[in-house]
Amino acid sequence: MRGVVFDGRRVEVVDDLEVREPGPGELLVAVAAAGLCHSDLSVVDGTIPFPVPVVLGHEGAGVVAAVGPGVTHVAPGDHVALSTLASCGTCAECDRGRPTMCRRAIGRPARPFTRGAEPVHQFAANSAFAERTVVKAVQAVRIPEDIPLTSAALIGCAVLTGVGAVLNRARVERGDSVVVLGTGGIGLNVLQGARLAGALRIVAVDANPAKEEAARRFGATDFLTSADGVRELLPTGADHVFECVGRVELIRRAVDLLDRRGQAVLLGVPPATAEASFPVSALYLDKSILGCRYGSARPQRDIALYAELYRRGRLLLDELVTAVHPVEDFEKARADAEAGRVARAVLTF
Repeated sequence: MRGVVFDGRRVEVVDDLEVREPGPGELLVAVAAAGLCHSDLSVVDGTIPFPVPVVLGHEGAGVVAAVGPGVTHVAPGDHVALSTLASCGTCAECDRGRPTMCRRAIGRPARPFTRGAEPVHQFAANSAFAERTVVKAVQAVRIPEDIPLTSAALIGCAVLTGVGAVLNRARVERGDSVVVLGTGGIGLNVLQGARLAGALRIVAVDANPAKEEAARRFGATDFLTSADGVRELLPTGADHVFECVGRVELIRRAVDLLDRRGQAVLLGVPPATAEASFPVSALYLDKSILGCRYGSARPQRDIALYAELYRRGRLLLDELVTAVHPVEDFEKARADAEAGRVARAVLTF
């Protein structure tokens, strides 16, 4: 079968990939569509260290092909959106409703794929850039069949991360002010999360003026090409600033833009060794810097919620899909993503 494999030196679309059958508590999914996220590209450029060879992709949707023993919540033929959280469901963090903190879901890459005799790693417990992938049952959420799979694919990362950061982590309240630094796939979902939460002033900041139209469509009340203008709109600062680019200088800027009791939420992914600095006094007056993993999501709850909000016209998905490519055109999709020409490119099988 076809898949996108990174061997540590180059990315290649191969057709000799194999995947094992699902075991207990697992299912096999025929992937229909998968979004190309910057986290996939961060594996290729070394920003995210990961063992190789690896099948990339972690934002996908498809149809259940087979289920292993003990899987009862989905059946062959069901449409599902996939998450990256292979959480155990039994540890203290899972029991508290914090599956993103499950230690069994972090740093334990499996190798369900093979090429010839060589095992191949699975990225983010998902590997959606393959015609078929094996995931834990908890990672598959059944969705209505009237949702296009090219759109549903984006729920599992961009929407969970961006909207979840607003609703679950920052807990933005009605009437709050929000600044979003960077309006790529994650930033756009932060914008619509702020809109859903009832934020009064939502300021999008992106150096590319061509992104204004999309930013406003997703919820921005104001658009700036530089953070220098934020204080003119919000003289005392913002209640929440979301850094969605992954640059340490923007982390510092996020802190500087906060009002009293404000929160800077970090969503961008800088290199693993990157360090940011800021005056300690900047955090007085109850200001906070919040990390956020995967939108502090509970996928079985959140994916179903976002799917229903989409069906009711309150959550935008189709508008996130700015290019659709067959998997063989991976390099074109990659070039568009690296150049910032698309919110999300989607690969199809």
